[in-house]
Amino acid sequence: MKMKQVREMTDTELASQLAELRREKLNLSIQSRTGQLEKSARVRQVRRDIARIYSEQTNRAAKA
Repeated sequence: MKMKQVREMTDTELASQLAELRREKLNLSIQSRTGQLEKSARVRQVRRDIARIYSEQTNRAAKA
């Protein structure tokens, strides 16, 4: 997910996407611990997407 896509989302879309990514991050960490993780790069990608959403939420709160 690119920052441009994050900026185009509404606040409710950001919140739902954040919840979905946090669930995925949890599942990936469990898979990593049990040795079932196939794409280890996905963990990094999910972490960065979460950070992008947090950054955008902070920017919107500062502007409000």
